[in-house]
Amino acid sequence: MDLDQLFAFHENSLKKVPLTRRYLYSRLDWTQRAICLWGARGVGKTTLLQQYFLEKYNDVEKGLYISADNIQVASLGLFSIAEEYFKYGGELLMIDEVHKYPNWSQEIKNIIDTYKQKQIFFSGSSAIALNQGLADLSRRIAAYTLRGLSFREFLELQHGIHFQPFTLNDILKNHIKIATKIIRQTNILKSFREYVSWGYYPFFLESQELYHQRLLRVIERVLTEDIPAISNITPPKILSLKKLLWLIASSQPFIPHIEKMSSAIQLSKEYTYHFVEYLEKAGLLHSLFSPAKGYKRIRKPGKIFLENTNMLEAINGSLKLTGETGTIRETFFVNQLKELPIFLGDRADFIVDKITFEIGGKSKKETQLEKVQDGYLVLDNIEIGNQKRIPLYLFGFLY
Repeated sequence: MDLDQLFAFHENSLKKVPLTRRYLYSRLDWTQRAICLWGARGVGKTTLLQQYFLEKYNDVEKGLYISADNIQVASLGLFSIAEEYFKYGGELLMIDEVHKYPNWSQEIKNIIDTYKQKQIFFSGSSAIALNQGLADLSRRIAAYTLRGLSFREFLELQHGIHFQPFTLNDILKNHIKIATKIIRQTNILKSFREYVSWGYYPFFLESQELYHQRLLRVIERVLTEDIPAISNITPPKILSLKKLLWLIASSQPFIPHIEKMSSAIQLSKEYTYHFVEYLEKAGLLHSLFSPAKGYKRIRKPGKIFLENTNMLEAINGSLKLTGETGTIRETFFVNQLKELPIFLGDRADFIVDKITFEIGGKSKKETQLEKVQDGYLVLDNIEIGNQKRIPLYLFGFLY
């Protein structure tokens, strides 16, 4: 087997690798034999893998980057490529977009079991496909999820301003001190407006003008390629899937009413439930429950948010709609704290680790927190807070 074309693909793919590293780079245990890296399209998975190669090897004979949707990879086969590459001294095989390859999990399993002294890293953009394939690999791999840019990371990429991430407790206890340091270095409110509009995906560096068009193409590919590839959704039902996403985006904040949703997209309630689940697993939506409902695992969420504020603007912009400020604020907060246990609140907007948060503008009053034991106002359009009034943008420094 001649690997020269794959070597050429590798070299061409690594011509312009950004130097700035994402938050996950330092958290990965790169010594693991097998690593699965999942993340939505466009968040920077490829860059992360390539940065590690450049730091560790920078030699195509030691580490090889390939993409599973490459026609040559499809014709040669993953296992055959690994067999040939490792035979001649290769140490690491990196496979991008692995979910595009038929029966990928079986071949990955065979590679891991056969070449016990070698490393294999692979990535994918379809959470649904990866979850299905990873069941048999769970004891063999270390799996990580790469999220979109935090506001902290956006500041570093766009303005060259570096801050260490803070814990939620840091922000709650020291927000005045932290905010004071931040506002000395940038017009923070202007930067925050930029971020919520076009700063969540690293491809903003390529073109801010075409950013939302590219994001809409990303969403289109998820709807027409990723979800149908692992479901029984036929082309006519893809239109219903789109209608559901557009319905949720244009009706924010979206409080689900399954009967009305089913009627609007002309599908049964059962299909509607499935479609919401598909959209969430594909990384386009995020559902929130009340604490009781969450623990009891009742199927119907209390609210459904788009995954990030940039999606909200891209979709509503394509529909000639204007996103409501309150929805943008809540979507940002939910997105940045989604790795923590977050639920809908009874008296206020959200509960995170038994702490209550009410989101609003700078004139928001503390009325809804009067009977709450541990509560905070999270306020937009302020640079520095006081006591239990915290600037909204600070919650973008958690990772």
